[in-house]
Amino acid sequence: MSRTRTSRRAFLATTAAGVAVAGFPLPLRAQAKTFKIGAIHPVTGPLAEPGQACRVGAQMAVDAVNAAGGVKALGGMKLELLVGDTQTKPDLGRIEAERVVNQGARMLLGSFDSGSTAAMVSVAQQHRVPFLVDIAAADPITANVAKSVREGQQKVQYVYRNFPTGSGFGRLAVRYFNEIFKETGAAPKRVVLMHANDLFGQNQSRGFLAAHKAAKPAWEIVETIPWPEPPSDLSTEVSRAKAARPDLIAPITRPASAQLLLPELRKQRVQILGVMGPGSPGLYEAGQLAALKEDLEYVMDSVPWPNFKLARTRAVAEEYRKRTGGKTFDTNSVYSYDAVYIIKDILERAGRAALAEKDGPEAIVDAMKKTNFKDILAVAAGPVVFNELGDNPNASTAMIQILGQKPVVVWPKEAAVQKLVFPRPKA
Repeated sequence: MSRTRTSRRAFLATTAAGVAVAGFPLPLRAQAKTFKIGAIHPVTGPLAEPGQACRVGAQMAVDAVNAAGGVKALGGMKLELLVGDTQTKPDLGRIEAERVVNQGARMLLGSFDSGSTAAMVSVAQQHRVPFLVDIAAADPITANVAKSVREGQQKVQYVYRNFPTGSGFGRLAVRYFNEIFKETGAAPKRVVLMHANDLFGQNQSRGFLAAHKAAKPAWEIVETIPWPEPPSDLSTEVSRAKAARPDLIAPITRPASAQLLLPELRKQRVQILGVMGPGSPGLYEAGQLAALKEDLEYVMDSVPWPNFKLARTRAVAEEYRKRTGGKTFDTNSVYSYDAVYIIKDILERAGRAALAEKDGPEAIVDAMKKTNFKDILAVAAGPVVFNELGDNPNASTAMIQILGQKPVVVWPKEAAVQKLVFPRPKA
């Protein structure tokens, strides 16, 4: 099994100028006062590809903000990323967050995987550092903090999220499944849910199951099959799925598990109408396409995605393609890109109060609570706002499908750039 890997040295060497390497700032930084943001993602390890996409997306946005004159309300102050690498290890998420805060980060951004993000929350709350979660879906990340504030255990919630929650993913996936089945005239009756058994996979599966129960659709989830993440073999799980006689497989994967699951479905000749994910990584990234090839063709996944109907999105996507040697501007890069612009908007409204040593963090939080930001590149149900839990209820997904070895939006209709293919053609 081949996997596309980017070495840590090669990746860091090609990251845009201004990114800190191994925690040491580049010499030019001392020449200008900046607003430092701790941007922590898994740029090495099992989630390196999406983590690297997050970092490049965030750096591109920082470069664009700075080129346009920085944060006007702060006298043109430039933004600066202090980067960290979780390696998909929650303990490292906490350690890296502590490190960048000690280096002067006034806000945190990250961190893709829910386990590491949850570990960063304690740092944000303890050190009073506002934390914008760009990507991480587990509901408790924000809900637990909101509950502790509501019950008087903590005074201020410093953690807010611009990304769909696991429960939000579930509701959107069930809705899209129903709409696609109606649109195509296909009528799957038996669906097998398969998922990674880590924090992310557990939360996503619970959200999908709860949404299915609430919607009471005509199709049934006949089996739910977890696997340890990362798995070493999925032949037993696929045999179990095959025995359930599914019409559809609904997988919640990580890149490593997707590279085992999809070939195993082919090897065991599981006869299904298609593979339709409720929302997860591993089913659209460039490295996955290179490794899985035809096993990914016609696979669908309900994920946050760039709105390519916007001219600005297409322009940013082209710049991203050039910076990354041809990679697609995707879920990970667009949400980190948008997050930086959300931070800029927050700082413009907080003004110089954001820099106050005593209550600057609270000024930032006050501005975060009042966010109503429309200028985003991702598919969304409305402007970025934050509810009582600190989540953005307008964060949305689109159903993408791999067609011609490229991920494209096929649903909902208003966001689609290509017609979907379902059921998938028989081999």
